[in-house]
Amino acid sequence: MKTQDLISIKVKCHSGYKADEYPLLFYWDNICFEIQELLDRWYEKGLNPDFPATNYFKVKTMDQKVYILKHEPNTDKWFLLIWGESINL
Repeated sequence: MKTQDLISIKVKCHSGYKADEYPLLFYWDNICFEIQELLDRWYEKGLNPDFPATNYFKVKTMDQKVYILKHEPNTDKWFLLIWGESINL
């Protein structure tokens, strides 16, 4: 079974017709990852207070790696999604 972990990150965004329109770069563990291309984006409406409305961005960085970034606009928090295997003991 796949599990999802969220790692808190700092993000610099382009602000156009709205604030934080899309990410330009992000910092993970004090390393800067410049975004070369926005591959996809989607919105998830929060139907439950435990799961707020969220914007997702699938991005490719300059080193050609692909990441998924999560932005919670209500709290202005950004996260890096990491997928892994769960361990059943």
